[in-house]
This record gives sequence, C-alpha cells and structure tokens, in this order.
Amino acid sequence: MIGKFKTFLLLSGSDVRPFLYLLVLFGALVPILNLFTPQDSILHLSDYHIALFGKYLTYGLLALSLDLIWGYCGILSLGHGAFFALGGYCMGMHLMREIGPRGVYGDPVLPDFMVFLNWTELPIAWYGFDSIIYTSLMIIIIPGLLAFIFGWFAFRSRVTGVYFSIITQAMVFAFMLAFFQNNLGFGGNNGLTDFKDILGFSLQETNTKLVFFLLSVVALGIGYYLSKKLINSHAGQVTTAIRDQEDRVRFLGYKVENFKLFVFVISGVLAGVAGALYVPQVGIINPGEFSPIKSIEIVVWVALGGRGTLYGAVIGGILVNLSKSYFTVYFPEYWLFFLGALFVFVTIFLPRGVVGLFYDLINLKNKKRVLSNV
Repeated sequence: MIGKFKTFLLLSGSDVRPFLYLLVLFGALVPILNLFTPQDSILHLSDYHIALFGKYLTYGLLALSLDLIWGYCGILSLGHGAFFALGGYCMGMHLMREIGPRGVYGDPVLPDFMVFLNWTELPIAWYGFDSIIYTSLMIIIIPGLLAFIFGWFAFRSRVTGVYFSIITQAMVFAFMLAFFQNNLGFGGNNGLTDFKDILGFSLQETNTKLVFFLLSVVALGIGYYLSKKLINSHAGQVTTAIRDQEDRVRFLGYKVENFKLFVFVISGVLAGVAGALYVPQVGIINPGEFSPIKSIEIVVWVALGGRGTLYGAVIGGILVNLSKSYFTVYFPEYWLFFLGALFVFVTIFLPRGVVGLFYDLINLKNKKRVLSNV
C-alpha cells in the first residue's frame, strides 16, 4: 500500500495523470453508488451525499487556487474568500432571477427580499443575470477583474509579505460589511437562498445534483491541469524563482509585478468558479462567505495538505471539511478551537503538510533499507 502511494506521490509531482485518474474514478464511482445500489445498502449514497461531495470538491478547487499563488509565488492571500463569494453571488443572482413569479410575492422580476424591502425596480447590478451565458461570463470576469485591480496596485507598490496579507484581510472584511447592508441589493444578512431550478431543471432532483457534482469534478480537473501546466511552463519557473529570490529575478530584467499579477488573476478566477459551483449544491450564499475567518480556514487547508504541491492542497481542503462536518454536528462549540489547534500543530510539527509527512516516511523507509543492506 505504501509502495503504491509512493508511486502516486512521485508521479503526481511531475505528471497530471495520476491525480486526474483518481478524480475520474471518484467522479464515476459516486453516481454509480447513488443510482445503481439499493437504498438499504451500506454502499448506497443518498442525494444529500452527492451534494456534500460536490461541495468538498469545490473546496478542493478553492484550496488549489490559493496554493497556486501561495505555494508557487510565495504570496499569502488572506482574502481569497472574496473571490469565492463573488463567484457564488453571481450564480446566486442568476438562480434568484430564475424563480420569477413563483416567489412568495409573485413578482416576475424582483426577488422576494426586494419586494419585502419595498424596492420598486431591479438594481442595475442585477441586469443580465437572467441569462446563464451572461452569468457564466460574470463568474469569470468579476473575480478576475477584482484580482487584477487589487493586484495591480499592490504589486506595483511592491507590497509583499505580511503587509500584503493584511490588506487582503482588509479587502475581504470590507466586502463582508458592504454585503451585510440591505440597501446594496444583495439580500443583506440573509443573503440569497430559496433557489428552485436552473435552466428549467429542479435543483432538488437527483439528476441535477449529479450534474453539478460532475461539473465540480470537471472544474477541479481542469483547474488542476491548467495550474500544473502553468507551473511547469517558463512563466511558472520564473514565478517559482520569484518566490525564492525575488530581488535576483528582478535584477535579471524580469517584470516581477507582471508575473505576480498574472498568477493572482488566474488564482482569483479559479476561486470564483469554485464559488459558483458551490452555491447550487449548498442552496445559499450570504455575507458570511466573506468572513476573514473563512479566508484563514483556506490557508489551514493548504498548509495541512502540503503547500506547493497542488494535489496536497486539494487533499487538505477535503480532509479539513470532512472534519468540520463531523465536529460541527457532534461538537459545534469546539470547532474553532480544533481549527486553531490544527493550524498550530501543522505549523510546528508538519511544516510540509500531510504530503510532506508521507514523503518523509518514504525517505526514512528507504534509508533503513539502504542501511540494512550495508
């Protein structure tokens, strides 16, 4: 078993295929266990588990997006939750527009919360979100544009290290406060919820849940593939060099700011796509997704799995949220303490994460084998 995992780790470091093979296998296995196993079977997966696994995959994509900028460019963003939430709000706005006259108040244009707040016309920001094509474009453009504008000013001003982390926290906190306001037109404290269908298909139907699960599989696979290709390219090698010796790279004549900005925008777009796929499977999006704690959680996911590996970040995102699902059900009052303890433990004892731990165990086993043959 260890030998097989060793092979997977070694291949995954340079090849995208092992990770993608496992992802395809998982993407095929879950629908089979849902559709073709008896409901009373121990192997049967309910519709609830389909949505739950889909949510975990979106978290994996979110963790991957942060690892791309932190693990390979050395830029610790504590505001990645903003890109995730903006993508989620774009999808949520489209789902709210699709409700139409089937809402509680029966208004064909205004969502229920706007009617309740005595709004008389649709805000300009909501125009176009009745179209899935326009919504899909906004899911990419809005997080990408925010990343571009924010990164342009930050990197041109050579803001690095802890200062960059602080201003990203300030950014996500400002978004959270803004979206809590009812007069902004995004649902205020309650956010957007009570979604019914998409493109005429009910979100409660098994087939719809399976489609979003498979879309999450595809998005994670594409995100991993593109990230791996980027890292292995010349631009990726320069980015890694910036992480290790930024001044030397700048001295060689490279526009360090441009490389940072490019990777930061790609990272923001991936996070936005993750948020867009998250919302239909969870059924709600609210300003809590902008919480600074949420963004710090993402850092814990990446640190636990293994920074600078991509697949390690995905593993960390899934493992932490599996633990969160357990703790928030059985020990809800202790979850934040557990999360804090986990971050301290990983920082002190597992600086390379779970993946690094397995590498160390494999190397230790190889050393013992060599010594035994001497």
